[in-house]
Amino acid sequence: MFRNHERLMGFHRFARQEQGVQLLQRSLERGRLAHAYLFTGQDIHELEAMALTLAKVLNCAQPTHEGGIDCCDTCSHCRRMDGHVHPDLHFVRPESKTRVVTGDQVREMLQEIYLKPNEAKRKVFIIAGADRMNEKAANAFLKTLEEPPANSVLILLTVEPQRLLDTILSRCLRLNFGSSVMPELDPARAAWLRNLTDTAAAGTKSLLGRYRLLDLILTELGRLRGIVEEHTSARSPLERYPDAEPALREKWEEELKAAIEAEYRRQRGELLAHIHWWLRDVWILILCKGSPTSDGGDSLLRFPDLAGTVAISARVTVDKASENLQVIEQLQRSLHTNVQEALALEVGLLKLNL
Repeated sequence: MFRNHERLMGFHRFARQEQGVQLLQRSLERGRLAHAYLFTGQDIHELEAMALTLAKVLNCAQPTHEGGIDCCDTCSHCRRMDGHVHPDLHFVRPESKTRVVTGDQVREMLQEIYLKPNEAKRKVFIIAGADRMNEKAANAFLKTLEEPPANSVLILLTVEPQRLLDTILSRCLRLNFGSSVMPELDPARAAWLRNLTDTAAAGTKSLLGRYRLLDLILTELGRLRGIVEEHTSARSPLERYPDAEPALREKWEEELKAAIEAEYRRQRGELLAHIHWWLRDVWILILCKGSPTSDGGDSLLRFPDLAGTVAISARVTVDKASENLQVIEQLQRSLHTNVQEALALEVGLLKLNL
């Protein structure tokens, strides 16, 4: 997970995304600049950093070419884009209350997008959480993608590309900056998941047992929110420019609230995905009658070392295990709405067959 608090200084800092970076650099060196990019991956902060680097490369006064085109990181354009104070760099993020990119936000962007750049070669518009555009915003945005303005580049960012309209997907050059392999659990998450599954295996048919599971999940989510607030605030321009104009600080504060909420929701989804994978392991263990191995002898289980998986698979039918997967999928979908988090989790846990 991308958690570097240093300033990002060019494409060479994204070592783990070498393949995607090289594809982008080669297209730029050959003059094949797309009018709209879609950056996908697992970490919205890394995607924002990648988009910001592209904006700097496109407008750098002294670009370097050693090992591929890159920004100098020292010219006026690079420094001001790093600080989010360049007049030709624009961020659009989901609003903090509704958690959507609204039609008004898109219309405001469109008023700016057809104007000539103020100082740089190109205007760059970065839409973080592009999957959060509501219907009016998406329809207004489509017209711009169909007739892209000159000297403007759109960069859409999302960790959930499946939620974007097909008509938007088809009009953007897509670059994936995420691994196709699910990353290994960090020690803290592995320990938490083991505790959760052991608690579930110990017997949760009683109401008290379910609420023990709920408490474990809510406690972990509270810990995650605290980490997200700390890390996201440290990256905000509010920390670097305390003397900025009040209107600009107010804008940054709103963006910070939205960024915290977006990253928290992403990490919450990741936590629920781990629970989903574990319940899938239970289902596979039942389906394979206790011998979940592929033809090559490898285990089909995502978490083969969790003792709770075996215990629960011994007392749940395959149909009930399949229902569990549907319950978690429905819970994940409902949390994308404005449902109250604790209530949605409570209802979901009460429906599980454990």
